[in-house]
Amino acid sequence: MLTEREEAYRVLLLWQKDGAFIKESGLSPFAMEIALGVCRRLLYLEYFIKTLTKRMPSLEVKIVLEMGLFQMFFMEVPDYAAINSSVDLARSANLGNGAASLVNAVLRAARKSGAPALPPQRIRRVSIENSVPEWIVRRWFDIYGGDVAESMAKATLERPTEWLRVNLRKTSAPVIVQRLGIAGASILYDRFVELPHDAGVKAILSSPEFVEGQISFQNPSAYEVVKLLDVKPGMSVWDACAAPGGKTALLAEMDPSLEILATDSSEHRLEKMKDLMDRLGFTNVKIACVDALAPHLSPLEPGASSPEPQFDRILLDVPCSNMGVVARRPESVYRLTQESLKELASLQLRILESAARFLKPSGRLVYATCSPDPMETTQVVAKFLKGHPEFAKAGEPVLPGKNDPRFDGFFAQALELVGEA
Repeated sequence: MLTEREEAYRVLLLWQKDGAFIKESGLSPFAMEIALGVCRRLLYLEYFIKTLTKRMPSLEVKIVLEMGLFQMFFMEVPDYAAINSSVDLARSANLGNGAASLVNAVLRAARKSGAPALPPQRIRRVSIENSVPEWIVRRWFDIYGGDVAESMAKATLERPTEWLRVNLRKTSAPVIVQRLGIAGASILYDRFVELPHDAGVKAILSSPEFVEGQISFQNPSAYEVVKLLDVKPGMSVWDACAAPGGKTALLAEMDPSLEILATDSSEHRLEKMKDLMDRLGFTNVKIACVDALAPHLSPLEPGASSPEPQFDRILLDVPCSNMGVVARRPESVYRLTQESLKELASLQLRILESAARFLKPSGRLVYATCSPDPMETTQVVAKFLKGHPEFAKAGEPVLPGKNDPRFDGFFAQALELVGEA
């Protein structure tokens, strides 16, 4: 098991040094549990170490201690195994005999003392206990009130529910449940299958059903967002921030008569999206590398008279803080700052204004973020509508994760072009 711990250590070091994404590291389930667990509880583990040491050790030693403490207090790993393997890890990572001795002493002290007392001040306590930066907790307290804010912070530690989306063009949800042997599976919207927490994700990824494009991984919140588009057969749709392609694929599956242009500014992310469309077998999707801030779009139909197309529907799932999906993307909460949140909101408004120019009269645009924060959601929409009276809201916003913790936390607002600019 040392090798798996070495891999978790390597990934955590890359994350804390360079911001690398943990879930893209290809770790084994055991190593991934440690790496994601340390990430989710980083502030608490750092606080724990501070109560046991006179000064914070080097980054490398700190990570070894965080891994050891996480195994001792949050995993079903015997204390002796967590301590001994952490000492061995310090040695195998060439941190020196002094570091190995320090790891041994600190973890033994933790076993003796138990979990540390938390600060009495509520915002500080909620921040440390749930490893959410204090400025975010304070913001949540101001926006939502203390009880809701504390519930939101606790939810970031929950293991997110995994769902399969069934390609109804190829099979059905009951058939998939039977073939994969998913006992007592919950099926939603006839196409989403809730996976139990002990489901073997790696086995599903290598199954014929996945390889042949019968299933994909996707949260049902995506369906709630896509439904707002209210697509009709034969419509043209632009998914302007499309990668990695889950919502594009859902649209293509829901109606193969749609003409879909899926664009993103990242060539690397588009390569993965092309692989997804090939696996699913969708032919009604055109993929192009386009910056939504300064789009240069080719007509969907060869020989079209208009130099730039206009679309019946536009989906804008804009870059955001990911504050609605921290449980799924735990790294995001540590990268965010008050200044970067303001910059994101400015970027989102500029993307919305840029993309809206390509909507047909009476067309519909859906603005979506995987964040509930007003600065990224209602305030962006309000600023856009103030500057563009030719647009109006179409109904109320959709908040899929608000009342169902199994759903990712999304915000989506439909806008319609109702007048002349």
